[in-house]
Amino acid sequence: MQEKILILDFGSQYTQLIGRRIRELNVFCEIHPFNKAQQYLDSSVKGVILSGSPSSVRDAGAPIPDLTHIKGNIPLLGVCYGAQFLAQFFGGEVKPSNTREYGRANLAYINHESPLFAGVAENSQVWMSHGDTIEVLPQGYEIIASTHDVANAGFKIAGETTYAIQFHPEVYHSTDGKQIIKNFVVDICGCIQDWTPDSFVEATVAELKVTLGNDKVVMGLSGGVDSTVAATLIHRAIGDNLTCIFVDNGLLRKDEFGSVLSIYEGLGLHVIGVDASAKFIGDLAGVSDPETKRKIIGRDFIEVFDEEAHKIQDVKWLGQGTIYPDVIESVSVNGPSATIKSHHNVGGLPDKMKMKLVEPLKLLFKDEVRRVGRALGISASLLGRHPFPGPGLGIRILSDVTAEKVRILQEADAIFINGLRDAGLYDEVWQAGVMLLPVQSVGVMGDERTYENVVALRAVQSTDGMTADWVHLPYEFLAKVSNDIINKVRGINRVVYDISSKPPATIEWE
Repeated sequence: MQEKILILDFGSQYTQLIGRRIRELNVFCEIHPFNKAQQYLDSSVKGVILSGSPSSVRDAGAPIPDLTHIKGNIPLLGVCYGAQFLAQFFGGEVKPSNTREYGRANLAYINHESPLFAGVAENSQVWMSHGDTIEVLPQGYEIIASTHDVANAGFKIAGETTYAIQFHPEVYHSTDGKQIIKNFVVDICGCIQDWTPDSFVEATVAELKVTLGNDKVVMGLSGGVDSTVAATLIHRAIGDNLTCIFVDNGLLRKDEFGSVLSIYEGLGLHVIGVDASAKFIGDLAGVSDPETKRKIIGRDFIEVFDEEAHKIQDVKWLGQGTIYPDVIESVSVNGPSATIKSHHNVGGLPDKMKMKLVEPLKLLFKDEVRRVGRALGISASLLGRHPFPGPGLGIRILSDVTAEKVRILQEADAIFINGLRDAGLYDEVWQAGVMLLPVQSVGVMGDERTYENVVALRAVQSTDGMTADWVHLPYEFLAKVSNDIINKVRGINRVVYDISSKPPATIEWE
């Protein structure tokens, strides 16, 4: 049984980051809602971490975990809210801070004999994010770290391997945060750092062989990293009992349908390519509302996929490229986040098709998926592909979709993306694309006035898409791309560059 760290989620925006930091140490961990602690507690759990929370321990409805068989029995680390909970509910006192401490602080005192702070320098920068402070510690609690403003920034319970810190070690701004997490996970909990891409591939393929046996699996591919890695894992386990379906919705990038099919062929996957572009473009005719467009594209995909899948006899499983953030979100302590916009996936298929789900990546974060892909021998060019929205160019045309608009956008997008590659900038960008705006502008070409389309270039840097900043592309590069698009793409006479970050803007415009 794979040993692991159990992270109990109290709703903090940083909880997933704790998980990612632990995974970076090649230690497996799982994130579960705080009220499910006992459900996931077994002999494989080497330690438990209590996350932060937007709640206050002083609130009437404050989240209270059941720490039976945890506190005092196995190593426990409280972070921010977790620290305040361990103080407040065991005889201490938490009060509102006189001055709300948010942002950078420095450790003015460290108990260098504490294993939690081994290798951490005095005056080390940490990241605070709290409105309450621990005024009084319970009996038997020993201070092991302080900042200038927070006396009880870190403490340990005597006679237990229970620790707590008021700051967030998981965020980038905590200079020695990784060291503190390593001290807890490896030295205090005694975890062996054997959670590697190679070990994941070996264990997952073995498990898939047992689970799937001789059953047939069908899977929809998108050309993206997640579905490709998932399909390759399943294929390694069951070979040609996996059939993949790649649907051309007419909204892919220029020449992408053929190039992606060629890549899949090189991976040895059995893939059925379906050109359904006429259906999608036809059904989108006259529709401008972005949510309606997404729903039409999602519905059409399900219909096309369903029709193709029914041509395969005796299929029992549906493969999906679900990754860990999707799983965490679906069982979030606060419930799923408010919907900003619908996401196009095959979530509607299992009920409709009466198949069991197989999701080999459901325990991995996005960066881990890429590492597993490398371990599987998938090419760096495919693993390094930018994310691309499921609805494709349909949501980058900010008006009704027509074949002519798709042509214009495909041509402009190809110039931009190929230009990034040629200039050696592609790998410095997390995601890039072109938006066709519902705006026309006056221009001059030759001696004639024109009244044609405007496109916006978008390029962002990010790690997971939750936040993003616009990329400072060189002016010379932008000038060349603009010039090439206007000169080579009939129908465009103006190019602009989007310099908004997420938040408040989103990466896509629709």
